[in-house]
Amino acid sequence: MTENASLPNSSSDRLYFRQLLSGRDFAQGDQIATQMVNFAYAIGDRQTGECVLVDPAYSPAELIEVVGADGMQVTGVLATHYHADHIGGSMMGFDIDGITALLDEVDCPIHVQAEETEWIRKTTHISPEHLMEHTSGDVVSVGGIDITLLHTPGHTPGSQCFLVDGKLVAGDTLFLDGCGRTDLPGSNSKHMIESLQLLAKVPGDTVLYPGHQYSADPSATMDHVLAHNYIFQGL
Repeated sequence: MTENASLPNSSSDRLYFRQLLSGRDFAQGDQIATQMVNFAYAIGDRQTGECVLVDPAYSPAELIEVVGADGMQVTGVLATHYHADHIGGSMMGFDIDGITALLDEVDCPIHVQAEETEWIRKTTHISPEHLMEHTSGDVVSVGGIDITLLHTPGHTPGSQCFLVDGKLVAGDTLFLDGCGRTDLPGSNSKHMIESLQLLAKVPGDTVLYPGHQYSADPSATMDHVLAHNYIFQGL
């Protein structure tokens, strides 16, 4: 079942938030999508009907239809990092649809960290005018919903996480168990440690939403993650 969450306060009355699992909630029948268990997210403003998609890989047109059925219109994309299972491209000999295919459906900006721009262009061959570069702490507003972008390098040079209304969408920087790999092109274990130390400082009641379902639960509070995720031991 997809998660369609809102928290009981004034800003969250407007918050549109969906967590969608590849191979189950979209891209059904796609063996790679099913194997990779990626999460895509939709974040928006119910009042204005605007939303952004986070990491719309495998079947971006279907994701547009999913949010459209909720009365939402895609006005942008937030890319956590350049890997093909998150934004499209070639992986393990397979071509995966992503932001390039999405732009055939919707003309909108792709929000990225500046350090990730060249990696994204190499992966997707997207034209630079569609990429909106950011630095850590920038805020992307979707209607009346503010999303804070955090630069969290380590898994890739320009990996980023998103803070919105008590939720942390972490891509492949942090999972409920473990963290992103640091043995891939552009990875850096020292930077990963620094990024994990940064994320450890967010309020404990913040709910972590990862980039893959590598655990039984699809989300957990940061208090729980800090107490149970072995990666924080000794940090």
